[in-house]
Amino acid sequence: MRNPQINRHGELQHLLTLDGLPREIINSILDNAAPFTEVAEREVKKLPLLRGKSIFNLFFENSTRTRTTFEIAAKRLTADVVNLNVSTSSTAKGESLLDTIDNLCAMNADMFVVRHSASGAPVLIAQHLLATGRDHVHVVNAGDGRHAHPTQGLLDMYTIRHYKHDFTQLSVAIVGDVLHSRVARSQIAVLTTLGVPDLRVIAPKTLLPTAIDNMGVRTFNDMREGLRGVDVVMMLRLQNERMAGALLPTPQEYYKVWGLTPEKLSLAKQDAIVMHPGPMNRGIEIDSAVADGAQAVILPQVTFGIAVRMAVMCMLAGQ
Repeated sequence: MRNPQINRHGELQHLLTLDGLPREIINSILDNAAPFTEVAEREVKKLPLLRGKSIFNLFFENSTRTRTTFEIAAKRLTADVVNLNVSTSSTAKGESLLDTIDNLCAMNADMFVVRHSASGAPVLIAQHLLATGRDHVHVVNAGDGRHAHPTQGLLDMYTIRHYKHDFTQLSVAIVGDVLHSRVARSQIAVLTTLGVPDLRVIAPKTLLPTAIDNMGVRTFNDMREGLRGVDVVMMLRLQNERMAGALLPTPQEYYKVWGLTPEKLSLAKQDAIVMHPGPMNRGIEIDSAVADGAQAVILPQVTFGIAVRMAVMCMLAGQ
């Protein structure tokens, strides 16, 4: 079976992962997002690009920021948006995931935005749509298990490009719980594709994937050494809900060794930017003085995320 992410014309059919996605498509999404950032400044924030399209937000896992920005993005494009309350839906009564998809397709769905705790769930949906001849229905992965979070990776790239411009001149550090983070996997994949020459991962050994050395990164178990001279610091949230067993000391000990403080940040370049996909655990992963400081671009990430998700939806819908 062919790759369901790219159609037979080489165009984006679904957005499931950034791993293996061509650089041309990534750059096209980032380029198309730029004019959408200006829409938020208008008095009327609507564009009729997806008028008449039905977009279903299927969040089988809790989310506030991602679901809200997807909903805002779709509504700004004048799409009809349906938020499925999974806790009261038929899936809670035993209906299978694919039966749910079939029923929603019967309601003339045009796009599914899917967040799921099981890695591969959006891929399964995309393959099912292909096998059942529904090539006109698109899937966007809004985060699946430990696998991927492609739109977060794209909005992170948009943020870096906005502040730093040229990826091929950058030193980037990803810090924290890489083992359980789908965000980190998407970041590593897209940063590698965009040609970042110095990509670092800084984490305790217990929070590093076993195959990390095959991902084209340099690993550091000393945060101060890893942060020295970097242009971009990408912090990660501790994924406590996905941890099994004692992988860490106390939160206080983690903060002492791995928390981003002004003192540790001073080892990076003077104009380095600090990013975080949220939600932040202040006093554990990041000091409030850093999170609210001049080098943090955490809130612009959220703003840019709306524009990037608008660009993704338009590209999938052929607009």
